[in-house]
Amino acid sequence: MAKWLSEEWMDQLVTMSASQPVRPGVNARMQYEVVGGPEGDSHYYWIIQDGVLKEAKTGKLDDAEMTLSQSYEDALRITKGEMDANTAFMQGRIKVTGDMGKLMSLLPLTNSPEYKQLQDEVLAATDF
Repeated sequence: MAKWLSEEWMDQLVTMSASQPVRPGVNARMQYEVVGGPEGDSHYYWIIQDGVLKEAKTGKLDDAEMTLSQSYEDALRITKGEMDANTAFMQGRIKVTGDMGKLMSLLPLTNSPEYKQLQDEVLAATDF
């Protein structure tokens, strides 16, 4: 099991995401900021191509289309399935800067049964 938010965990996400269905045109370059963690703030990014996570790395992405910022506690609850990311966004718990239209284009992806199954698999393979 990989430690949550570690480089190993990011690699595991990419491997596990390979089974997701291809969704042509669903592309995004996303920067994440998780603030207030026990080891300080965390920065990581995802690159999604045709609906599949192709790259996930710790650090910063210079040409991100959007940045999502959230507290460590909220990020943890979302990853554990205790809080819905869409609800957290609507409540202002996830702050977004950048291309909001691009973010909205990802909603069908995150609401799909395949994505929800992937979330369950990631949770089972994550060490918190």
